[in-house]
Amino acid sequence: MTSPPVPPSASAYPLRDQLPGVYAEDGFAGVFADGLDTMQAPVLNVLDCLDAYFRPGLAPADFLDWIGGWVGAELDGLASESVRREAVGTAMALHRRRGTAHGLAAAIRLAFGVTPEIAESGGATWSARPRGPFPGDPRPGLRVVVRVADPAAFDTHRLETLVAAARPAHLPFTVVVLDERSDER
Repeated sequence: MTSPPVPPSASAYPLRDQLPGVYAEDGFAGVFADGLDTMQAPVLNVLDCLDAYFRPGLAPADFLDWIGGWVGAELDGLASESVRREAVGTAMALHRRRGTAHGLAAAIRLAFGVTPEIAESGGATWSARPRGPFPGDPRPGLRVVVRVADPAAFDTHRLETLVAAARPAHLPFTVVVLDERSDER
């Protein structure tokens, strides 16, 4: 059985109950202790729950944006509180994968809720013979295709900004937004 929650103005540790016997009977000392309780109760409540402030799933909404700044979460344009919480919670994992196709896809999925098609020019291989052919396309490039129900209503500028921030720095890119029923590649 759990105890009932403490009202915001009451202290979980009332000073009146902790006064020595000689002061417990004094009316002024009791009223003075109650006044101190009223002032310190919010501080004690915050300190008792301090760890919850640093957990993205439990933090107050206004504090969540501040934590997002600490971990470098991209919260611009994320209106939904649940998506903002997920962005803050996954920020460190996204930073580790930043600059990779998987990291870019995860960032787009988080921000827009769609899985992109990503084509990049690079590659990695090995050859038993020296002077073998290089993998990939000799011209660097990145192409991101997003398929949505209504391309006209989609925020293409926000997608371009996200791709520019999450792509490898040296790689030029193009962003294409298509209708989800389109066969275009």
